[in-house]
Amino acid sequence: MSDLRCRLLQLQSRFTWDLKKDDMDLENLSTRLQAHIDLQLGQQGAVARSYSFLAYVRYLQDQPEEAVSLLNQSEEKTRECFGEESERRLIVTYGDLAWLKYHTGDYQQSQAYCQRVNDILLKYPTDSPEVLHPEVYGEKAWTFLKFSWSYYPKAVDCFRKALELQPDDSEWNAGYAIALYRTEPMFSEAPEESPGTKQLRRALEIKPDDGVLMSLLAMKLGTYNKHQEADNLVERALKIDPDNPHVTRYVGKYLRSQGDYDRSIVLLKKALRRSSQSAFIHHQLALCYIKKKIDEHKKKPFNNQSKHTHT
Repeated sequence: MSDLRCRLLQLQSRFTWDLKKDDMDLENLSTRLQAHIDLQLGQQGAVARSYSFLAYVRYLQDQPEEAVSLLNQSEEKTRECFGEESERRLIVTYGDLAWLKYHTGDYQQSQAYCQRVNDILLKYPTDSPEVLHPEVYGEKAWTFLKFSWSYYPKAVDCFRKALELQPDDSEWNAGYAIALYRTEPMFSEAPEESPGTKQLRRALEIKPDDGVLMSLLAMKLGTYNKHQEADNLVERALKIDPDNPHVTRYVGKYLRSQGDYDRSIVLLKKALRRSSQSAFIHHQLALCYIKKKIDEHKKKPFNNQSKHTHT
């Protein structure tokens, strides 16, 4: 094994995190990530992350040149968002670039990116070689959360490790809340709020104007019959972030669960105008129409019987 490949294998990178192509729906991933970039969705730095995710998808689709271009755009967005605080957030980006340059046969550039990672690690050492920077745990967690449901438990673990190092960071708290939300059963017979519900509350304490977190917490509270608080969160989320398709799709799902099919349909149709290829929104819209039809059908025998009784 060459010295270069040995260096590459030591990097924190999507190329070393055991991501399997068979676990992913590459076309669906590509569509969703492109929509995130086009709509500029998410917290600060989320668009930069979407460029990095899409770069790895393009690599798996045998488009290495576009992958390099996307990683360069990710670096540019990261520097734009974080300025002097960018370097630790570029550890994974440079690791991915080192691997891509290696796979395209540009070994000199691959070595150069390996060295850039090494320089950052020397400049910002962690307490021990086994401990990663919180920014790396965070990047790893978002990657697991985005690429496949089968990686969700790994995402939970990485966000937890990031929070051990930066317990009040809004991004890690939000990510941890979303990861727990996705791994927990939606319905629970236990009267006490689940860890995911409590973490959504915690994340909203730190970032009280996050419409996505509000809509997810509303979904959870609905299952505990805390409808007044859930309704208030839904209205706040729609007021704060009315054009975010992530907000409207979860609010639409909440309204459907409460039987408000007409309003849910209106919101989901609005979300489709911004994310026309979203399988999630199409699915939620279809469920609304089905549930509405079933409810209308259930009412018909009662209405017919009622008319017959009064004649």
